[in-house]
Amino acid sequence: QVQLVESGGGLVQAGGSLRLSCAGSGRTVSSYAMGWFRQAPGKERDIVAAITQSGATTYYADSVKGRFTISRDNAKNTVYLQMNSLKPEDTAVYYCAAGGQFAVAPTRYDYWGQGTQVTVSS
Repeated sequence: QVQLVESGGGLVQAGGSLRLSCAGSGRTVSSYAMGWFRQAPGKERDIVAAITQSGATTYYADSVKGRFTISRDNAKNTVYLQMNSLKPEDTAVYYCAAGGQFAVAPTRYDYWGQGTQVTVSS
């Protein structure tokens, strides 16, 4: 098992940047494919980005492609989401997740953090 804790959320103006971190404990993050998801009020939890165990392959939702970057530092047992050119529609609770397979669907992930709020003002 792995425990995940997100940090780095907050309030930012449109066009600004924010970097989220997901720190793992217990089993190392390097044992898992990792994903970032987000959920706005009244909406489904959707994929933002995913990364393989090695970091060699990444996936991005069309809505964030070119603006967000997922990365991992297995030595620090941490995965990151760099968010640039933020838009008000990016406002949501952001969750990191760990799973045994590189996947898009939330149901394919086994472990979840508690989430961190990102609010983008216009």
